Formats: sequence, C-alpha cells, structure tokens
Amino acid sequence: MTDQSSGIDESKPSIARVYDYLLGGTDNFPVDREIGDYFLRDLPGSVAMAYANRQALVRAVGAMADDGVRQFIDMGSGLPTADNVHQVAQRHHPAARVAYVDDDPTVLDHGRALLAADDRTILVQADLREPESVRDHPDVQRLIDFDQPVGVVFSAVLHHLNDSERPADLVRWWAAEVPSGSLVYVSHFRSGANEETRLVEQKLQDSFGRGRWRTDEEILALFGDLDLLPPGLVPCRLWRPDPTAAEVPTDEGDLTVWERLISCGLAGKP
Repeated sequence: MTDQSSGIDESKPSIARVYDYLLGGTDNFPVDREIGDYFLRDLPGSVAMAYANRQALVRAVGAMADDGVRQFIDMGSGLPTADNVHQVAQRHHPAARVAYVDDDPTVLDHGRALLAADDRTILVQADLREPESVRDHPDVQRLIDFDQPVGVVFSAVLHHLNDSERPADLVRWWAAEVPSGSLVYVSHFRSGANEETRLVEQKLQDSFGRGRWRTDEEILALFGDLDLLPPGLVPCRLWRPDPTAAEVPTDEGDLTVWERLISCGLAGKP
C-alpha cells in the first residue's frame, strides 16, 4: 500500500525504517520489522552494530565541532532519533548549521516536521549519488558556506552503494568541493572471514537489492588523499571511546564479533 499524500510505499522495506526499528524507534512498518526481527531473533547480538555506529557518530560530530567545524552535511541521514547531528553540534556550538540529505519519503515526512522550528537545520530531498544536486540545492546554498570548513558525514551509508556506483568517487568529489580545514567522517560495514558477515550481507542484499561489505583496505581507499586522523580506521566502539563510560574497550579483543563488523574513521582536508 502506498500513502498517496507522502509517496511512502508501506509494502517495500526502507533502509532508514529498518535502522529506526533496530534502534527502538516507531517510524516503521511490518515489512521493516520483519527484516529487523531477523537480526533480533536469528542473529542475537547483531543490533550492537547499529548502536556502536550511532554512538561513534555522536562522538565524531563532537570531535568535528571541537576542531572548529560549524556546519555539517549529513548524507543519507535516515530517520531522526536521539542525539542527531544538529543536536550534538549545537551542544558544542549553538549556532552550528546542519543540512540533512535523504531521498526516502519516510525520512522527509517525519524529519521536516521535527526540524521546522530550527532555522539552522534543514532536510533536503536529494540522491547522495548525485552530489551536484545536493550542493546546488537552494536550501543547501542558503545554509552552507562552502568558503568555510564543512563536516561531511557518511554514516553507515556507503556500504549501501554498489561498486558500480563508485562510492570512493563520491567522497573524492566532496573532498574537492569543501575548503581546507574540512572534515569527512565515514562509517562502514566491515568484511570479516566469518559466517556473521555472510549472513548479514546476504540478508540486506536480498532485502534491498544493493550494497556490499568492504575490507579495511577498501574502506581506507574511500578516504582518498584526505589525512586520516587518530586513531585511524577502527571498529566504531574503539573510535575515541568515552573514557567515562562504564565499559571502555581498548582493543578488538574487548568487542563482540558484531561490534567488529562496523568501522569508522575521520579524515581532514589539509
């Protein structure tokens, strides 16, 4: 069934809605919950990937803000949840500006309503695979000053692109568009020589017909000539962990197999 007013097809799963369900949200439909329940029921512990990714994003946005970035573009942002990019950035700098980019009707329907009262935050409908349409969008042009450093966020989105869609070229394009001092964050599902990788990758490909896990070398290649900042490319739970947390992992041996399957890194443009 399709909601004619919003363009939302409730019969087809949405990547954003599946993530929303796994993170405890309510903006999802039975078709999304069916996929989410596969992870919760048949792959116990796998939801740790979604949480590790989200928590690393919060820390990375805070780190970018502390490094002087006052404006952000969040590619394939997904459904709003707790500690969104603009909330984290504005805790560090109240005047921080954030442009969210997505083409999922559910994201657009819910996100715009939530962001309506914040004139420093926008949600634009665009396909991240067409970066010119993002940069040239009138709302992005109004909000983002491309003469000043920009934080470009690719959180858990590039692994949904096939190799033929050239995700490395997409990152390289944005790196060329933003000025010196800009930062680029990438988190990505990480290939492992194990059954867990095979099962999760197969389920998402069967459900959405796209995407590919990548090796550490392939993920590193996404950053191109950008300068990768410490601690480099590591599993999300190991990326600058909160020292005040109840459990602070120090190496991969402290992580579950699921937590090892999503990595991230932050790189700067000199």
